[in-house]
Amino acid sequence: MCLAIPGKIKSIESQYDGMVRMAKVSFGGITKEASLEMLPDADVGDYVLVHVGVAISKVDEEEAQKTFKYLEEIGELGDLEDVDEYLPKTDK
Repeated sequence: MCLAIPGKIKSIESQYDGMVRMAKVSFGGITKEASLEMLPDADVGDYVLVHVGVAISKVDEEEAQKTFKYLEEIGELGDLEDVDEYLPKTDK
């Protein structure tokens, strides 16, 4: 099964003479690169769903937290084991 994982954009840079926008996205303490070509309005601090190295949609913090918790429960996080650092703090 292929999954899109929520992550938070930490930085954005242009590559290939400004032709491609790439982001450093944090997934529970692990940072990976993702293309922002499908999300031209994405910005630092946004939460995005990343599938095979491409940010495919923006989500709010609450949705990112729900998705990440669900993936943790079903054991689909693989290398992303430090989820507490990733998850937004809630007052609930």
